[in-house]
Amino acid sequence: MSTDAATRRTRSGRRRSRAFVATFGIVVGLLAVLGLAGAAASIAQGPRVTETSVDPEAAAVASGSRLIVTTTQSLAEVDASQVTITPATPFVVDTSGRSVGVRFTLPLWDDTEYTVTIDGVGSLGGGPTATITETFRTPSTHVFLLQRGANDGDLVYRTDLTGQNAVPVFRHPHIEDFRATADHLVMSVRTDEDRAGLIVTDLDGENPQDLPLPVEDGGDGYVSNLQTADRGERIGYTFSDAQLDADSGRESRLFTASLGDPEADAVAIEVEGADPRVAEWRFVPDTDSILLLSFDGSLLLTGSAGEGATALGAAIAINGIARGSSEAVVDRVDQPAVIDLTDASEQPLVTPDPDLGGTSSVTPLPDGSTIRTAAVLDADGIPTGRTSIARVAADGAATVLTETAETDAVIQVCVSPSARYVAVLMAPDAVGNRYDTYQLPLPERPETRILQVADGEPVVALNGSSISWCQAPPL
Repeated sequence: MSTDAATRRTRSGRRRSRAFVATFGIVVGLLAVLGLAGAAASIAQGPRVTETSVDPEAAAVASGSRLIVTTTQSLAEVDASQVTITPATPFVVDTSGRSVGVRFTLPLWDDTEYTVTIDGVGSLGGGPTATITETFRTPSTHVFLLQRGANDGDLVYRTDLTGQNAVPVFRHPHIEDFRATADHLVMSVRTDEDRAGLIVTDLDGENPQDLPLPVEDGGDGYVSNLQTADRGERIGYTFSDAQLDADSGRESRLFTASLGDPEADAVAIEVEGADPRVAEWRFVPDTDSILLLSFDGSLLLTGSAGEGATALGAAIAINGIARGSSEAVVDRVDQPAVIDLTDASEQPLVTPDPDLGGTSSVTPLPDGSTIRTAAVLDADGIPTGRTSIARVAADGAATVLTETAETDAVIQVCVSPSARYVAVLMAPDAVGNRYDTYQLPLPERPETRILQVADGEPVVALNGSSISWCQAPPL
């Protein structure tokens, strides 16, 4: 190759390199300009949503579920006043980096469309604000109920609120009681040898496993007052030895256990210096605390293992603690009272207006209202044999939701986790509806009637008892 040819090729290569560099520089410049323009446009528009996270099914089952919205920019703190939820439900809001979270402090209504609007969402660095709107729908609800005395044994079944889609879940020759958590069912049973047992399964009844009971030296006993915490897969129950006398045996001792570790031994809840026998008790919602009433009438608020107990005076019954609430309704010797468990402050339970007659049960709701059952009296103040189920607002205004027939008896009232429904366990035709001979006796033909809390509108009547909404068994 000649020297001139080589020189020409070298010059041509240099020109191509310079052209490439120039073109690359132009492209990089354009991309930079477009990037700056995009960033400027983003800042000019305010924060924009890049991702939304919510579990509608979990939100309709338990409190504490969250809607998390992630945006394009680091966010200034969002205040609760900027958030609107339709239909209204209590919530708390928090901001972290590019995300804002809305936590629902109560379970949401089933089969309902919710819209969450957050106004004035701004960047941490300032600039224009934006309005974020997210919509989701919760699924229809389902419940579990107990049917005793079928030809093939006792049955726990699952159904929706139409009553048309019942599915058998768990069968056993003798089911005393059961409870449901977010992930499990736990059944209190008597075995073929007539011994106490606790069986935990998945929600579909699969993978049954026996829970260890606090029996001593191969002995036997009785499980009662089975309950579940609203969170944490934790259960509790009272246990009594089968053999009791004046000098030996445990009577009505409180134990807790974790369904997340079904092989672990149950934990005894003992309050130092207090009567170890527990007449009634409740898990305090959204905490690790337990409210218990001992045999000597002492009302105690204690930690999850019996530690740090606070004495709350004398009482004769615990009516309940509403989900999402710290207020317990108890019966004092002289009158019913409402105790705020966060500071032990107390006030009398509001008197209904108009008067409902002789109140037989009080079930608290998260908004401070209550569901009360009372004997219906005639004009002369004589009981008619009917029972009223009424909602009493926080200010005492009473609205009767329904009245039972003279032939029927109310056994228990339970409220759904979202407080949308009230379930009334009935003994229809009470005179001829004999009770069985279980440790926890129930009528042979129980019926659970579900009503709307807002107006008493009937939803469905289901055959069976112990609906999974109940936090405690009927007393």
